Amino acid sequence: MPPEPDEDDPDAITPPQPVFYVEQALLGALLLDPHRMDDVSGIAADSFSTAAHAALYGAIATLPRPDPAEHAKNTRWLDRVLAAAREQARGLTASYLHTLVQVCPWPSHAAAYARMVEAEHARRRLQTAAERLIDTVHDVSLPHPVQAVLTEADALATVVDDIAHGFPPRAGVLPRTTAPPPPAAPNPAEVVEEEQILLATATAYPCDIDSVRWLLPDDLALPLHAGLWQCLTALARRNEPVDPVTVLWEAQQRGLLDEGGEPGEVLRMLAEPAGSVEHWGERALQRSLLATAEHTAQRIKAYTGDLANTPFQLVAGARRALADISAVRTRWQHATGATPPQRRPAPPTTRAGPPTTTVAHAARPTRAT
Repeated sequence: MPPEPDEDDPDAITPPQPVFYVEQALLGALLLDPHRMDDVSGIAADSFSTAAHAALYGAIATLPRPDPAEHAKNTRWLDRVLAAAREQARGLTASYLHTLVQVCPWPSHAAAYARMVEAEHARRRLQTAAERLIDTVHDVSLPHPVQAVLTEADALATVVDDIAHGFPPRAGVLPRTTAPPPPAAPNPAEVVEEEQILLATATAYPCDIDSVRWLLPDDLALPLHAGLWQCLTALARRNEPVDPVTVLWEAQQRGLLDEGGEPGEVLRMLAEPAGSVEHWGERALQRSLLATAEHTAQRIKAYTGDLANTPFQLVAGARRALADISAVRTRWQHATGATPPQRRPAPPTTRAGPPTTTVAHAARPTRAT
C-alpha cells in the first residue's frame, strides 16, 4: 500500500512505480508462506527500492523459518520479523505487514515476483553506474581525468557483465529508446582555438602527421575542422605538397567550403602554427575520449530511464554503447603508450529457468547510434 500524500500538497509524493507493488506482493508471499524462500533467487535486501522493504526482506531471509502448522495458528514469527526489520526501518508497523499479506495475489507466484524485483534492481544499478561515469567526466578537480574516467567505464562494464549473468542478451534485441545527442564541448572557445592550432601546425609540419595516425577526423569537435584534418591526411598520404593553399584547394574539392567555410578565414587559420602536432593531437583525442565516455553513459542512462526496456535490452544496448569507449581507448593507448589494467572477461551468461520479463511488443527495434 503506497504512502499517503500530504493533504496540503497532493503532488508532494511521487506515485510508486509498478515495482513497488511487485515488492509488496513478494514480501506478502514470503510472510504468508516462509518456505517460498526456497523458490526465490537472484535478489538480496539491497535489491528492493525502499528501505522498509529491504529491511523486511533481510529479516525474512535471516530468521529461522517457523513450523508451518504453528505459523498458521499464531503471529509469533511475524512479530519476530517485525522486530528484526524495525532495527533498520523504525517506521514499520504491524498493520503494514498485514497490508502486505492482503495485497499478495498468489503466494505461489513468489519466484516470478522475485524475478521482477531482480530486473528492476538491475536497471537501477546500471543507471547508478552510468550517472557515476557522467559525474566523473565533469569532475574538473581530477588530476588524471582520463584514467579516472576509464576506471569508471570499467566499473560500468562490470555491472553490465554482472547483469548479463542473470539476463543473457538475446540476438537482435536492442533498446527501442532514442539515443540522446552527443554532449556539447565544455569550453567551445578553447576547443576551437586548440583545433585551429592543431590544423595550422600539421600544415606547417606535414611530416609529423604520420606520427598521429591514431587521431581521426571524428575526434575534432567542429565539422569544418574534421574535414580539414581529412584534407591534411589525404595530402600527406598521397605525398603531395602541403601548405595552406593546397589544403584550401583540397577542401574545395571535398565540398567543405559549400557549408560556410570562407576561403580567407581558412587560409588565416592554417597560417598560425604553434607547438607540436603530437601535443595538440593528444589534446584533441583526450577531449574525444571524455566526450565519448559521457555520450556512452548518457545513452545507457536513457535506456534505463525507459521502463519498457527489459534487462535483456539494457545489456545489449549497454554493450553496444561501451564498444565506442573501447575503440577510442585503444587509440589513446597508442597515443600515450599507456596500458591500463585489463578487466576480467565476462562470465558465461547462462541461467536456469525461464525469465519472467519479456520484450515489449513493438515494431522492428531501431538501432541506437
